[in-house]
Amino acid sequence: MMKINIITPDETLYNGEVKLARLIGLDGSFEILTNHAPLISVLAKGKIELIDSNDKLLSFDVKGGLIEVANNKIEILAQ
Repeated sequence: MMKINIITPDETLYNGEVKLARLIGLDGSFEILTNHAPLISVLAKGKIELIDSNDKLLSFDVKGGLIEVANNKIEILAQ
């Protein structure tokens, strides 16, 4: 499991644990799984999809942003 925090300038979209995060970067889509290598990337406009601890699919529309992954923690600053 990974901790994830998705925030915008106005609100927290999601804060919890997930099994998988699917995102769209500037060069295409990618997935983050447990024990992923450290990463910092720019996100493109699109959907952030998450599979939570109960195998429920969650989806958030964003206009872009930044992601940082380290030590099973994901921080997303979204527009």
